[in-house]
Amino acid sequence: MSRIYALIPAAGMGKRMGAGSNKQYLLLDGMPILARTVAAFEAAPFIDGIYLVSPEQEIPFCRSEVVDHYGFSKVRAIVPGGAERQHSVCNGLDAMADAADDDLVLIHDGVRPFVSQEMLEAAADAAREHGASVVAVPVKDTVKVVKGGVISETPPREELWLAQTPQAFRYGLIRDAHARAKAEGYLGTDDASLVEHQGGEVRIVTGDYRNIKITTPEDLVLAEAFLKGKG
Repeated sequence: MSRIYALIPAAGMGKRMGAGSNKQYLLLDGMPILARTVAAFEAAPFIDGIYLVSPEQEIPFCRSEVVDHYGFSKVRAIVPGGAERQHSVCNGLDAMADAADDDLVLIHDGVRPFVSQEMLEAAADAAREHGASVVAVPVKDTVKVVKGGVISETPPREELWLAQTPQAFRYGLIRDAHARAKAEGYLGTDDASLVEHQGGEVRIVTGDYRNIKITTPEDLVLAEAFLKGKG
């Protein structure tokens, strides 16, 4: 049976949040957002190990205030990030020295704390069967393609999905996709786009509209409301 690893990039600077510290360390009901995210993977019995990616200068803080403070025993390494998220993920994949090609890796944003175990398991199952999967939700609004301030196209809404994370892959597939993108100088919009760029097929797994990425002050307000709604 293949092992399942989590790779959680948390190396962003969080400029849109406008806070004094990086967004992943902002408190959500008294607990850092990143700690809530890691806790979801720590609690999943099918997750064998967790790799975090952090700005290099923040690794000691991440270790003491997140990993050690909350006793996360599955965290195997905290890896220095890169200039872009793609580079950070690539660093994390390179650090997974004992991962086999058929093992699975779930790549998940450090500031998406509301991911469920059911979502993690569904993404892993789809990646095990098909090689790659992305958690996503259908768009609710009509989307317009705009060029020069003028609408040029209205794509059919039923064909449009909002990509979330986790994005799950066989380790060998996503490692090779990152290596080829690096060699070509290709910068994708997410990890799945690197597989797509190489002609690979990525399956959709239906996610949850509450699986938000906390990037703005408004997102933080919404996240607090979600927590209060749980009781």
